Amino acid sequence: MAGDLTVKLGERSYDIKFGRGIANQAGRFCSDLDMGNHVAVVSNPTVWKYWGKPIFESLTAAGFTVHKVEIPDGESFKNNESLNIIYDFLIEEGLDRQSFLVALGGGVIGDITGYAASTFLRGIPFIQIPTTLLAQVDSSVGGKTGINHRLGKNLIGAFYQPRLVIIDSSMLDTLPEREYLSGLAEVVKYGVVCDGRFFQFLESSVEKLLSRDSDCVLETVRKCCELKASVVERDEREGSYRAVLNFGHTFAHAIEKLTEYSQFLHGEAVAIGMVHSAKLSESKGYASAEDTMRIVSLLKSLHLPTEFTGFSSDDYRSVMLRDKKVREGGINFVFNKGLGNSLIERVTDWDCLLKNVVQ
Repeated sequence: MAGDLTVKLGERSYDIKFGRGIANQAGRFCSDLDMGNHVAVVSNPTVWKYWGKPIFESLTAAGFTVHKVEIPDGESFKNNESLNIIYDFLIEEGLDRQSFLVALGGGVIGDITGYAASTFLRGIPFIQIPTTLLAQVDSSVGGKTGINHRLGKNLIGAFYQPRLVIIDSSMLDTLPEREYLSGLAEVVKYGVVCDGRFFQFLESSVEKLLSRDSDCVLETVRKCCELKASVVERDEREGSYRAVLNFGHTFAHAIEKLTEYSQFLHGEAVAIGMVHSAKLSESKGYASAEDTMRIVSLLKSLHLPTEFTGFSSDDYRSVMLRDKKVREGGINFVFNKGLGNSLIERVTDWDCLLKNVVQ
């Protein structure tokens, strides 16, 4: 097992466990947390086919009464209807405050399960078992939970930390190629805004990452979690600094909404959004043309999209104005400062924000 991490948040602190093949120890890990005897595992049919049985058997062997809750697979189902499927099940099966939830899946499952846990009976514990690269390096850590609204992404939610995160790199073996590559966009993000040496590591590790070299992938995932934990510990509820992790996401969320979540996976939209943001950073003098070129080159080498056309500046503006980060018509936008650093600046000139970026 790779070295574990602790996200240090006082009484809300929790461990992130890393390793290959450690999912079958989920029951033992949960037994150490004193969370009650009833657990509902929330997943989707795609993930359950591969990983439902080992998780179910591990929890059962540890003495837990295990319930299974399935919701449809996909970002378009991260909504109130799916949330109510979970609530209905928990209520009908009689789960109580001594129960806990397990999120077994990617970012959609983790976000919606965490939000259900934060609100059911005013809060019960949950743990994360992320099965996608994107969820392992980003969404499973930090306590952001929620659902989408028809008018925008992640507009409804809560900060609610898990009790434990179990990251089993063998789960990535069954991940479709496109989903795996999508997760690499969030990996690149950490290098751009948090750690220049990590960005250099990624540049030199492209072939290993593309071939899913076990040691390289596990090292990469752990480093991303380490960087995210350090950010979350400094600013748990995104009062200021934590917003650096939104680099590229303002554009990405707009792209996802404009295409009705049907054309791009989240990481693919983030890749395009990072290129837009890098170009803006360059235009404002925060980064060089070489910095932008290296970002674009790395994303392309990882087989990620770097451009998208089809919508006007007005289209983007109408969607971005509904972003949850908008305050009084302006938005706190994340710029990369070279490679490995960042700054957050309030932008109120939307024409400047979109000029020469969205055609």
